[in-house]
Amino acid sequence: MKIRMTFLLLIAVSSVLLGACEAGVYHSVKRGQTLYRISRTYDIDEAYLARVNGISDPSQLSIGMRLFIPGADRVKHVQIVKPQTAGKNVPAPPKKKTAVKQPVRKKIPSAPAKPLSPDVKATQVKKLQWPLRGKIVRSFSSKTKAGRGKGIEISVRSGSHVAAAEAGKVIYSGDGVNGYAFLIILQHENDFFTVYGFNRKNLVRQGDFVSRGEQIALSGTPPSGGKPRLHFEVRKGKQAVDPILYLP
Repeated sequence: MKIRMTFLLLIAVSSVLLGACEAGVYHSVKRGQTLYRISRTYDIDEAYLARVNGISDPSQLSIGMRLFIPGADRVKHVQIVKPQTAGKNVPAPPKKKTAVKQPVRKKIPSAPAKPLSPDVKATQVKKLQWPLRGKIVRSFSSKTKAGRGKGIEISVRSGSHVAAAEAGKVIYSGDGVNGYAFLIILQHENDFFTVYGFNRKNLVRQGDFVSRGEQIALSGTPPSGGKPRLHFEVRKGKQAVDPILYLP
């Protein structure tokens, strides 16, 4: 009798352990959902989620794919990421007559000394995505005194969609830096940063997490005048580097 009770107890314990190992839900991938957004929604490491589901390339998710989410107790709503749309522009708003004020000169915020926080699930930066397509009208120059020479400038139509070159965290979004109109700075893994200036409108706020290719701004015109364009920088820590070296 004692042996039989021990045997039944072992079966019960095994069932509990097996149930714990299999705890989780299946999430069906919808159009516009990325592995990064799914991992953020379920608060699970992106690399671990990819490994559990046998995914070698996170960018190649197919619509209807069922992803197993370990530890989740219910299926959650995942934000849809709108793809970058080429050639779709927003008409510029009419200019208002305002009193001319002397701008307060500020420097572009320096890269933070602290490492990227663990909750930022940005993928390792290898090759960046073009923020938008257009003719390069200003090349990178590390010797230029003015800050604009620390990046490249891409000629586009005003109101063109600007996309994040890599997944990361928005550490600055505003128009408080003289000479850049609306400006966005994204922080990525491995002490990498990307900078997007001359925007007419920013679509993300400081503290937001964005996916690779997600729309973050509408392009505009430099405050000093001229044709519409995007100012784009890549930084390794505080050091500006030539963006062309990191673009396909």
